[in-house]
Amino acid sequence: MKQGIRYRDFLKDVFLLSVTCFGGPQAHLAHFQNVLVQKRNYITEYELIELNALCQVVPGPSSTQTLSAIGYRIGGAKLAYLTLLIWLLPSVAIMTVAGILISSFVDKHASLAFTRFIQPMAVGFVAYAAYSISLKTVTTKRGVAIMILAGVATYFSKSPVVFPLILLVAGLITALNYRAHPRQEKQKFDVSWANFFLWGGVLVFAALLGAATKSIPEFLPVRLFENFYRNGSLIFGGGQVLTPMLYTEFVQYAPKQYLTSEEFLSGYAFVQGLPGPVFSFSSYIGALAMRDYGIAGEIGGAIMSAAGIFLPGTFLIFFMIRIWESLKKFRPIRASLEGINAASAGLVAAAAVLLLQPLITDQLVSTLLINLSFALATALLTAFTRVPSWAIILVGLLCGLIF
Repeated sequence: MKQGIRYRDFLKDVFLLSVTCFGGPQAHLAHFQNVLVQKRNYITEYELIELNALCQVVPGPSSTQTLSAIGYRIGGAKLAYLTLLIWLLPSVAIMTVAGILISSFVDKHASLAFTRFIQPMAVGFVAYAAYSISLKTVTTKRGVAIMILAGVATYFSKSPVVFPLILLVAGLITALNYRAHPRQEKQKFDVSWANFFLWGGVLVFAALLGAATKSIPEFLPVRLFENFYRNGSLIFGGGQVLTPMLYTEFVQYAPKQYLTSEEFLSGYAFVQGLPGPVFSFSSYIGALAMRDYGIAGEIGGAIMSAAGIFLPGTFLIFFMIRIWESLKKFRPIRASLEGINAASAGLVAAAAVLLLQPLITDQLVSTLLINLSFALATALLTAFTRVPSWAIILVGLLCGLIF
């Protein structure tokens, strides 16, 4: 624990970050650097970079994990959990309200035409994410091959089971190339397993409880928690990589299909315009999944879904932060990251294609051109300008309302 830091001041800064951090994990890191390092001196720049690098190799939302890890460094687990709660609360609350409002529109048979332009814009955000991730992480011919194969497997599979298998196989393939990484001096490897067992115990318990209550409608919030906890335990690369998994499981997968493609795209576009973590998209899906149980049920579904998606990464980063110095000495661990990152890029690229398909199937030529134009314009604006994502989304909403 760091002395001389008032935890109340730190949590106040976390709240301000939660309502001002636009732009995704990379932009979040710049905000953390400005506020937590330069202005407040809670940690050093080296510590921030190291913690962020560590969060890149652990499943879960990287910027959320980085901020929670900073809280852990300053005040231990208690402050870290408070940091997590304050950081995600604004965006989760907004996305929960968005889910309730969309559900209300649908129940009243009101038109969702005002969201027509932000749906292809959501595809543009995903397409840019695929380009950005591949540019940064796929640097070898082997990585390109893994990315393509992962993308093809994702496109043709309609089962959520395929995603962990893709990531596992990709990591194992490049782990075999461990000899290409230089040896590092080994240190005594002491492991504190408490948080790892907590993560694994919750995963197994939620899976068993979900299976036991599969036929009981009232236990849907439990199954939502299990679904999101499982996905949150497998995501490398942030909210963009989460998209294809959620789309397959909650839109395409026949036993569920809690959302339509239109509702999914509208929610994904909304979350791009919000500050805070993209993973708050989970609360939107949870709310819509519980639409048959009234507003109280929708709020409960949103809370359980958000808890499920954020907790595994938090448990794992608390485990990893204690053993990282020893673990990164192992060459197979470092080598496996090449495959995991390449497969993640393939998953996101496939997601862009899957999300675009409903917008170009059986459409008028004029509608098709409009959808493609908005998707392309969004990707180009994101890639080559500094126009914030919330401003792009606002323009899309205004165009939908006007036209």
